[in-house]
Amino acid sequence: MKRYLKLVNFEFSRFLKLYLVLIGVTVFFQVIGIIFTSKRYLGRANEAMFEEMISKNDFISQFGKISMIDFAQTLWFMGPIMMSGATLLIYVFFIWYRDWLGKNTFSYRLLVLPTARLNVYLSKATTILLFVLGLLAVQLVLIPIESRVLQWMVPGEFRTDFTVGEITNIQFLQLLFPRSFVDFILYYGAGIAAVCVVFTAILFERSYRLKGIFFGILYCVISFFFLLSPIFLDEYMLGNYFYPNELFYLVVGAGLVALAAAIWIGNYLLNKKIRV
Repeated sequence: MKRYLKLVNFEFSRFLKLYLVLIGVTVFFQVIGIIFTSKRYLGRANEAMFEEMISKNDFISQFGKISMIDFAQTLWFMGPIMMSGATLLIYVFFIWYRDWLGKNTFSYRLLVLPTARLNVYLSKATTILLFVLGLLAVQLVLIPIESRVLQWMVPGEFRTDFTVGEITNIQFLQLLFPRSFVDFILYYGAGIAAVCVVFTAILFERSYRLKGIFFGILYCVISFFFLLSPIFLDEYMLGNYFYPNELFYLVVGAGLVALAAAIWIGNYLLNKKIRV
């Protein structure tokens, strides 16, 4: 366990500088965005009321009140989140291939460490999970801060205030912040299973080179269809035989099997097929 934790700390430290840049970009653009959005709304209100001589009530009825939900659907808010997600998606591949880059490939030293090679696999998966959860925590802290900035800048009669729970209830943010603990476990458990499947596909490529690319793609396709197999069977072969809760448990079971298979196959490839 101690060696596993050391590997997690090592992997986390290797990406830390870029990770802090991602957090900084997210904070900067979202705070600047809420200030810009608030000023633009107030500028429109002042122009309408003092130049076009529209009353306050008419302006509100025509343009509506501003709120954090409006801001959360702008590129100022969603752009940094999508950029961070894309960066972490790329890092899922880079966290492995970085070790094979260069003349003095670091992977050889990493795989001869006095610890089970499975710990290398699990430490990389754990690092990805920590990065994702860290960005979620930063966003949860930012939302009330941005709400307070909006309250400072826009008078109460021109805005609608929402709680953090109401803001994260919009469709885009529900994917990041599920409404229940069970949904949270399901969403992010599926994410971890997908990461492990990709990890194992990468190890297929590292083990068999050109043939490994085909094996890796085929493995990902098989894993995807296996995960959804209970839904396909129930829909197209059994005529909706299962109750929704039964189908739910079947899909969860298939996901756990896919996750366990990915880790087992990845461990086999690391120990039997990748030579150092």
